Amino acid sequence: MRLFIALNLPPAERERIHEAAAPLRDAGFPVRWLDPESYHLTLKFLGNVRNEMAPVVERVLEKVAGQTERLSLRLGGFGAFPTIRRPRVIWVGADPTPVLRCLKQDLEWALTHHGFERETRAFHPHITLGRAAAEEGAGAFRGLDELAASLDYERTVPVGTVDLMQSQLSRKGATYSLVASSALMED
Repeated sequence: MRLFIALNLPPAERERIHEAAAPLRDAGFPVRWLDPESYHLTLKFLGNVRNEMAPVVERVLEKVAGQTERLSLRLGGFGAFPTIRRPRVIWVGADPTPVLRCLKQDLEWALTHHGFERETRAFHPHITLGRAAAEEGAGAFRGLDELAASLDYERTVPVGTVDLMQSQLSRKGATYSLVASSALMED
């Protein structure tokens, strides 16, 4: 089973992001845009996990979430990885607040004790909006940087749970389903 840990957004917020990103979609860039139902912030991609390990991950998630205060995601700013001129992923960013960074780090360390490899790359919290075609050259994205900079979207979104998600791949892209949800600590 292909699993990841995420912060999911309320449906109304997913729609706000989708509307704010409409000029990017309308510009005709060679990007496969995700459905708003797929918008989430990935905390940790676990990859293919044996079925018997899923309950272990759920217990880790429950423990870490129960020790982490509820948080607010500060969302805003559109960008791309690895660069805006040759993107692979188009995203809207999230402010890496101390609570968010600690949650990410606590999950990393707790899962390391159960055989999951610790992520060593810097944490750049974001919500993926689309994926660029790998074969496209830099010229295909001319103007993306100015367009992304001109978009106006800033929101603060309360988050009350951390979710274990399953990803199923198909020719149309990935579809996500909730496996388990763990509540963050009440204030």
